Amino acid sequence: MKRVETLASMLFGGVFLLLSALVSLETLLRKFFNMSLQGADELGGYALAVGGTLAFSLALFGRTHIRIDLFHEMFPQQMQTLLNWLSSVLMAIFAVGLCWTTYKVIGETLDYGSTAATPWATPLIYPQGVWFASLCIFALVATGFALRATYLLVTRRHAVLNDEFHPRGITEEVKEEVEDFEHRSHADDSGSEVDPSVESAPGMTRKRSET
Repeated sequence: MKRVETLASMLFGGVFLLLSALVSLETLLRKFFNMSLQGADELGGYALAVGGTLAFSLALFGRTHIRIDLFHEMFPQQMQTLLNWLSSVLMAIFAVGLCWTTYKVIGETLDYGSTAATPWATPLIYPQGVWFASLCIFALVATGFALRATYLLVTRRHAVLNDEFHPRGITEEVKEEVEDFEHRSHADDSGSEVDPSVESAPGMTRKRSET
């Protein structure tokens, strides 16, 4: 699952990196050559649609979708289990509903042969197809999470369900940030270590003591 999250993050970042390069090129062409690609704003809209739907899946992996958890921790464990299961199921229903609505939009686009109202007149089936694929990924991830939560509920593994699907709190976020900081600090310390073979070289001990 971590690999899928990393891959989606790279794809998400790559889309907006390409968009940034295109906007920079558009700006330079307008500034120095008085010309335009006539499509940066159009591609920006497509990138926002695709990037946003990819972010839905990333938020599911990281449990960063907003949930009102003001009273969540005050409830008994069984009530927390029910709410956590219900949130995952409702998210899956919402994701599948988005896919179904998008599928109908694509059907209308194919029927009418719709194109963008821009100088490029891009056939909308192409950007909408990528958008639909991103929403399908979101629906598959959400459905997988819902099935996992349902399995844990049926098998009465309430503690595991609550651990995997409870809303993220401030304490957990701070803990993850501290662990990430310690990991980076350890990596920096490892990278700055001196090779033992170099330390044992003739004259090295004397030089180290002199410093």
